[in-house]
Amino acid sequence: VQLVESGGGLVQAGGSLRLSCAASGTIFSANAMGWYRQAPGKPRDLVARIGSGGSIDYGDSVKGRFTISSGNAKNTVYLQMNSLKPEDTAVYYCNAIIPDWGSRITGYWGQGTQVTVSS
Repeated sequence: VQLVESGGGLVQAGGSLRLSCAASGTIFSANAMGWYRQAPGKPRDLVARIGSGGSIDYGDSVKGRFTISSGNAKNTVYLQMNSLKPEDTAVYYCNAIIPDWGSRITGYWGQGTQVTVSS
């Protein structure tokens, strides 16, 4: 299974970016997909995640500004980021929880995409 992210970049404070993630290499639908971020010297934290049933969780710092959604294609997820702040600067990682033939559940990570917000 491979996760490919896109959409990161440099934006001014108050601006917007949209991240995309697509998982390939499996016939199974993900139980959940989400986004995490990691700034230098800090742990990797939850940004947002969406379950196969539509349940959504957001990190406290992004509530009201970021929106996660599933794509029409299987195992795709998007993150719309509005009202970006300098403290949103981090590497953003896509995560997918996917079962396999033996009902084993595995978490997969993308390579990460840099988001930089200038003040």
